[in-house]
Amino acid sequence: MLAELDRHPHVRAVLAPALAAGGQPSHAYLFHGPGGAGKRATARALAAELLAEGSPDPDGARARVLSGAHPDLTWVAPSGAHELLVSDIAGPVIAAASRTPFESRRRVFVIERVDELGDEAANRMLKTLEEPASFVHLILLTDKLAQVLPTIRSRCQVVRFEAPTVDEVTAGLEADGVEPATALASARLALGDAQRARELVSQDGVALRAAAERLARAALAGEVSRARPWSELLVAVRARGEAVAAQMEAGAMAELELSPRKERKRIEGEWSERGRRTRRRVETAALELALQLVALWFTDLICLASGAEDLARNSDRLAELRIDAGAPPHRLREAIELVEETRMRFQLNVSEELACEALAYRLEHALAS
Repeated sequence: MLAELDRHPHVRAVLAPALAAGGQPSHAYLFHGPGGAGKRATARALAAELLAEGSPDPDGARARVLSGAHPDLTWVAPSGAHELLVSDIAGPVIAAASRTPFESRRRVFVIERVDELGDEAANRMLKTLEEPASFVHLILLTDKLAQVLPTIRSRCQVVRFEAPTVDEVTAGLEADGVEPATALASARLALGDAQRARELVSQDGVALRAAAERLARAALAGEVSRARPWSELLVAVRARGEAVAAQMEAGAMAELELSPRKERKRIEGEWSERGRRTRRRVETAALELALQLVALWFTDLICLASGAEDLARNSDRLAELRIDAGAPPHRLREAIELVEETRMRFQLNVSEELACEALAYRLEHALAS
């Protein structure tokens, strides 16, 4: 495991002594850093080491942790559209943490996106964090440390993961067969998030980026009314949701086939609710990414206006950026603020279509003033 941490000296400094002979692993870690920095892989590797210790077959225990099949590892992701619900942690974490391990000396609980822990769920978590059983270890993950509740953060050992460099992300994408110019632009547009960079070079990501670019360019050209660019953007967003919904439906069908008839109605209801929440989460994330890309188009135009073309993140679209150049930087900054304002409004469950349409017209007005 420790060989994986050469790029993360802070992580190595915290975890190496804890895993050494006679070391004392913390009861609660809070891993923070951008997406793609290695938090999840390290959490699984740490869980593997913790659960392998004392096992009669340590290599087998590690293999089952890495495959997700170890009974003493619980991995939790939010099921709510915007938050970790009480139901996400009440049974799987709080209740389970009071029960002894199935086969290991320990139980390990990994909780993703802990920045989305709601107040009620957080209050339920506090006792487990403050007074865990001696065999319990919790690993909390977040991309947004500032949004983690102080009551949660203060009860954990905080472990920082550094963002990969643009060169590192680019090299990783090229190793997967991505064309060099696209790899570099995607790495730059991802803002240090390797996971997001990989998303941008996927088929869905390419469509989302193209739709975001067309919205930005239509506003600059004064063609919003004719082009209605928000429609294409929402089509790309909903395509992501439909793909996830299909995956969820396949999961539901697989479980129903193995379930007794009397349980099927309950299972169908649970999968339906889970699918609705998951689809909402995926579509919200896709829409936020699209708006980030819109804002970055305007940011790149500011770079061109300032004579810093080499800083443009859409480095594979410089010809198109040069065509769009000319808007005053202060107007472009106003446009970026409008995009950010709209992005924040989605957390209030506003109508996505109305919000995107309104944004397009507001951008057009701001850039033409």
